[in-house]
Amino acid sequence: MKRIERMYAVAEALRRSGRRGRTAEQLAAEFGVSTRTVKRDLKALEAAGTPIWGRTGPGGGYGVTEGSALPPVNLTTAQALALSAAVSATAGGPFGDSARAAVRKVIDALEPGSRRQAAQLAERIWVNHEPPPPRRILSPVEQALTEQRRLNLVYCDRKGNVTRRQVEPMILAHNDGRWWLVAWCLLRDDVRWFELGRIQSATVTRQSCGERPIARIGTPPETAHPVTV
Repeated sequence: MKRIERMYAVAEALRRSGRRGRTAEQLAAEFGVSTRTVKRDLKALEAAGTPIWGRTGPGGGYGVTEGSALPPVNLTTAQALALSAAVSATAGGPFGDSARAAVRKVIDALEPGSRRQAAQLAERIWVNHEPPPPRRILSPVEQALTEQRRLNLVYCDRKGNVTRRQVEPMILAHNDGRWWLVAWCLLRDDVRWFELGRIQSATVTRQSCGERPIARIGTPPETAHPVTV
């Protein structure tokens, strides 16, 4: 990792730590450098205008003043291309429109030479996926999950049986190349998996979801993990 990239990463790590802060030893272990290097990076960040605070003694460490703005992160061509590839590979999933809009902002922020290089490299990455569910399905599902409100569904199962369900969204899951809405089904009074491509209609209600712990879904496979932000 280049020094400028590490400095931005250190600033982000401090911001995420909030009021707890991080010690120089913790940062050194995370980024694989010496504590002297970390302290030198902290001084450089402070000189560049990042509002870093420091505490000495037991429970001491470093942090970034809450509510402060951090310097913009300059992505490399490879990082911008990686974001674009990841979004393209899951284009049929929820929040796809928002993801594509975010990637366009990232690409537009690159300097012209890096933008041209990213465009050339993008031609060497191909993806293939099923057509996404229509936006009239995805939008209500996204809204219901975000706002934790009940959702009225018309659903067609694999046997062709069509049912009307009111559900409480719990998670969205990508498995075996398909996207699923995992929800508490009020009709079955249990957790059910609904393939997004088999939802015929979806309407968000005004009713809030109950407290449904994600643990009710069961133990995920070892290869499954939540998206990190």
